[in-house]
Amino acid sequence: MVNPAGPQLTIGIETWPIAGQFTISRGAKTQARVVVAELSDGRFRGRGECVPYARYRESPETVAARLQELAGAVAAGLTRDALQQALPPGAARNALDCAFWDFEAKQSATPVHVLAGLPPPGPLTTAFTISLGTPQAMAEAARAASARPLLKVKLGAEGDPERIAAIRAAVPATELIVDANEGWTADNLAENLRACAAAGVTLVEQPLPADADEPLRNIARPVPVCADESAHDRASLPALIGKYDAVNIKLDKTGGLTEALAMSAEAHSLGLMTMAGCMVATSLSMAPAMLIAQDTRVADLDGPLLLARDRPDGLVYDGSIVHPAKPQLWG
Repeated sequence: MVNPAGPQLTIGIETWPIAGQFTISRGAKTQARVVVAELSDGRFRGRGECVPYARYRESPETVAARLQELAGAVAAGLTRDALQQALPPGAARNALDCAFWDFEAKQSATPVHVLAGLPPPGPLTTAFTISLGTPQAMAEAARAASARPLLKVKLGAEGDPERIAAIRAAVPATELIVDANEGWTADNLAENLRACAAAGVTLVEQPLPADADEPLRNIARPVPVCADESAHDRASLPALIGKYDAVNIKLDKTGGLTEALAMSAEAHSLGLMTMAGCMVATSLSMAPAMLIAQDTRVADLDGPLLLARDRPDGLVYDGSIVHPAKPQLWG
């Protein structure tokens, strides 16, 4: 017999089509597959969404199975605090952690930001992603998005200096950040950073593979460099000092909002800038990340803008201005 101390946990895998194709240095995809965790006590419902990432040996099926294994513990009273030890950082814990936050907010009729001791979130500007392609194709895509004040440019292949130069020529007044997705090498690092500096790029994400990023410690960085794949949770922060200037906080890496909030505070205490990042996902993934993004140098929460459609009651995007979630969605 199930102990009624906790809510019932249900898990679902969903597929959301991408508008066109999303391409980075590791490949392209035309759909986003997400896992949704839902907690319910019959009166109140809390949801969280994650995007399993093959880069970290995750799949929707393995993440869903891992979460399903916890259904009994959740029903028996597993708490959000206990969850931090029950699962490691990653997509599975993110979905359930965010579902706990939403469930607690719905049960108590108290917004998540109040539960977390944060000020009310406000609208902010998100980056908009330009997928990796030829210099000409990327310049055209940037020009089509020239009304947006901040573009995130996917690089990480041969010919990146030409790509970033072509994009800058197409959008001379737009703020640019670059994500190389571990696609550069120690041999082309300096050249590519110089090209980004010449183009006035604000930030470069993860230029080198996470297991081969030591050259960053011994090279001039004319553009601030941000850790993405090299940064997961608080435990990963000390190793970044001296190699990186900033850290990209993604809830699918931290394992949820609980650790992301703690990681953000510690990163700032270590003198690291922060950015809030996302995977290609629905507004249910973006909603908790909006709380992290309130205190970052850059917000990159454009996942729903890359989809052919979003959830009902999704975040409101006014161009590149994204507004906080309504309670009907999350929090």
